[in-house]
Amino acid sequence: MTLTGCSSDEPPTAVGQTRGGTKAPAAVSPSPTPTPAPSRTYPLSRAPATIPAVRSHDAARGPGWRPGPGGGVVIAKGSEALADEARLLADELKLGYRGAVAARAGDVELALWPGGARESYTALTSGGRVRITGPDEAGVFYGTRTLKQAVKSGGAMPEGVVRDRPDRPQRGLMVDIARKHFSAAWIEARLREMADLKLNQLGLHFSDDQGFRIASDSHPEIVSSRHLTKAEVRRIIDLAARLHITVIPEIDSPGHLGAVLAAHPQLQLRDAAGRPVRGAIDIGQPASAEIVDELLKEYAELFPGAYWHLGGDEYQALVRRNPEASFPQLAALARQKYGPQARVQDLATAWVNDRAAVVRPLGKKPKAWNDGFFRGGVVRADKDLEVEYWTGKEIGARPPLEYLREGRRLVNVNDEYLYYVLGQPQTFVYPTGRRIYERWTPFVIRGTQPVPRKYSSQILGGRFAVWCDLANSQTQEQVARGIAMPLRATSQKLWDPRTPGRSWQQFQELARKLG
Repeated sequence: MTLTGCSSDEPPTAVGQTRGGTKAPAAVSPSPTPTPAPSRTYPLSRAPATIPAVRSHDAARGPGWRPGPGGGVVIAKGSEALADEARLLADELKLGYRGAVAARAGDVELALWPGGARESYTALTSGGRVRITGPDEAGVFYGTRTLKQAVKSGGAMPEGVVRDRPDRPQRGLMVDIARKHFSAAWIEARLREMADLKLNQLGLHFSDDQGFRIASDSHPEIVSSRHLTKAEVRRIIDLAARLHITVIPEIDSPGHLGAVLAAHPQLQLRDAAGRPVRGAIDIGQPASAEIVDELLKEYAELFPGAYWHLGGDEYQALVRRNPEASFPQLAALARQKYGPQARVQDLATAWVNDRAAVVRPLGKKPKAWNDGFFRGGVVRADKDLEVEYWTGKEIGARPPLEYLREGRRLVNVNDEYLYYVLGQPQTFVYPTGRRIYERWTPFVIRGTQPVPRKYSSQILGGRFAVWCDLANSQTQEQVARGIAMPLRATSQKLWDPRTPGRSWQQFQELARKLG
């Protein structure tokens, strides 16, 4: 005999005895069976509030999940590769990490699950648990970013199922650390910020006319006094790898080499009148290729990522009205090497192709700025060079459609929207992020007009860029604050280029809440 109302898994209690051993009256008059309390009903859940917004959420009724004292983070059997992601999430949500054990009530479980697009994930919230699955570690990691933001913005992960994936494979930030020194701590803070926004590439432009900012063993004479040590760079790369971010180095050539040429003035390009050309290396001298290739090989060992940015832009020999007349020695060499119709631009194209040939065997996919790809000419840029399209304003700059029609793959770095240029020189103004959020998509590559959607598969993604033309115009802290909202807007449109569901004001409010 059991007392009315006891659950089936509790031990029976004798008549006249209550739990805890207190004596009860021997005779108890019968009482009516109590009416069961109505179960709580929940409204249909809403999608978690995150930046970028999730692409799909199947609503459900239920309390959702929130971190509690009994909860922890676990990984499914066979998914031990997710241990780093699980530990990070446990630390962020102040939960315990219990390893590869069965999930229980209150837990978050991470699991690798075959199928689905790269970097995609599914997050199921039901029964007081969250299960995040994806085909790769990056996808599961992005699921943990959604969970972290949902708890921060709303206190809980809503009941239901999130199915999410990025629209573009390359999503990032580029920082000009050559013209302005940025500390390793500042760069690491940006990596953590990027990770929560599901951005996966950080470009470091570390060589320019004003500075060379990473220590060199092969050519220490070119390194600026304020620079990153190789130990600092390794720590940056290690952190980036844990956050599923690839660091893309850039040594820009054959232009923008002023810091190198300051130590090697004999390699500086001079015009017919003997005047030195700022930042331009003499591509007619074999020693010019030797020093740049030595640097490429040295830093390819330091940076393990899949990409290398060769630069290729703004070679000042090619901004003259008649490059052949201004640089007869280069014109003669071009004709000697490539035939009577060859011009200086052919030497410049061959220079970039030759540098690509250096980094490919080192496991790198080469990239170059769009104004390093010239129309016509005897020498054509290698087909596998990815175009980083930033401007249509430079002399000879070609419209994006020319590259796309050639079958080239392209990354969008549109200077109309995605450029944060210190000091606001020329016509640049600091972007707030609103124009990116409301008007830009990966299809808007030059100016404000989109290219046809049929070229979608060739548009690999985009990057927000910080350039330090007037380096002292802002401090590191001011730059971090200034790019915060534009970077969030960029992440939203690279993850999902559709018109966002939130207004700009609502987006700003959410950003403030997420911190």
